[in-house]
Amino acid sequence: MINHIDQNDFAESALARSNIYGLLAIIYREEPSKDLIKEIKSAQFENALSNLGVHFGEGFARQPEEKLLETLAIEFARLFIGPGQHISPHESVHLEGGKDGALWGDATVKVQQFIESTGLSHKCEYRGLPDHISVELEFMQIVSKEAAQRWKKNDYYGSENCLKIEQKFLKEHLSKWVPFFCNKVIKKTQLTIYRETAIFTKNFIKFACSTPMFVPPA
Repeated sequence: MINHIDQNDFAESALARSNIYGLLAIIYREEPSKDLIKEIKSAQFENALSNLGVHFGEGFARQPEEKLLETLAIEFARLFIGPGQHISPHESVHLEGGKDGALWGDATVKVQQFIESTGLSHKCEYRGLPDHISVELEFMQIVSKEAAQRWKKNDYYGSENCLKIEQKFLKEHLSKWVPFFCNKVIKKTQLTIYRETAIFTKNFIKFACSTPMFVPPA
């Protein structure tokens, strides 16, 4: 169902979602870099995260950079890479109902076909499988940004089409497995940053699924 929304808010909302998708993609792609840590520790970024309900705790801000980087790298590997039991960040492994699947499953192919079918340029920073969470989030970052850019160019129907792509990908892919993935991270992680990020990711996907459609201005 298509609803009216404030025309002035649409581009800003789409761009805000794009920025959040992009940040989450970076966090799940690899262990945080020095640049990302500095950005997260900045007062401006901390305030932005706080407004989104994300709090990494005082210990995160006070910990020396080198020690923090080492701690995060170890935890990232333990959670998402291994050796040993880890939480696969791939859609094909988190089938409906939370059951374990396999890498390069049907979901992997469907994600790849979906992305290619949109015709949107997608140069992913992650070089692994196309259903890695960072790839899916980067794709959403591009779609949302494209929606904002087309709106600013008065290409309202093109913008609406981008929003439909975002909603379709959310409902057919992200919403079907990311909540299970996040629940596993919340349960297993020993660090506040990954627990808070997983909680936020889960809530953000739910919020994004409820983003209203719109009637383009006449």
